[in-house]
Amino acid sequence: MFVAPVVLSERGLRLEPLDWRHEDGLRAAAADGELWTLRVTSVPEPGQTRDYIDTALRMREEGSRFAFAVVDEASGAVLGSTSYHDILPAVKRVEIGYTWYARRAQRTHVNTTCKLLMMGHAFDTLGCHVVGWRTDNYNFASQQAIERLGARKDGVIRGHALRRDGTIRDTVMYSMRAGEWPEARAQLLYLRARHD
Repeated sequence: MFVAPVVLSERGLRLEPLDWRHEDGLRAAAADGELWTLRVTSVPEPGQTRDYIDTALRMREEGSRFAFAVVDEASGAVLGSTSYHDILPAVKRVEIGYTWYARRAQRTHVNTTCKLLMMGHAFDTLGCHVVGWRTDNYNFASQQAIERLGARKDGVIRGHALRRDGTIRDTVMYSMRAGEWPEARAQLLYLRARHD
């Protein structure tokens, strides 16, 4: 298994392998802002939280996705979820996605810290050559967040996937190569320190 079970932690956050014990916390996090109502995200509706976890666990077994619960270490509250996905061991590439946070965790250090942990693990531990991201062409907040990480826009795949409302989306693709990681890491640490 290219991405083995691991717990990543820093600055009061813990990324732990997603499993059924996170169901109630994940449901509560999604309810903070009714995130499932956003047409450009994959946040589960309250009644679909169990299915969301089941799907993530099945994909982990298949080796295509490794989902984490994002947990506040002080309170134990689940703040959201994020994943490695489209895992390609032969070329040492992963993508980071399926990322969402409770409204109270948005526009805080949470996303930057999670991405630093995941990018560091991907590049420094797994030895990835490339880390990628993808998002809906209408998810402008996600595009800005990805670009803030230092990722480069690779292009747009037109007519690529279905949204939850049944419409067909274009997908914006981004990536970062291993050689770009040290500078991106330094910049993210600088930006996070200024936010403190």
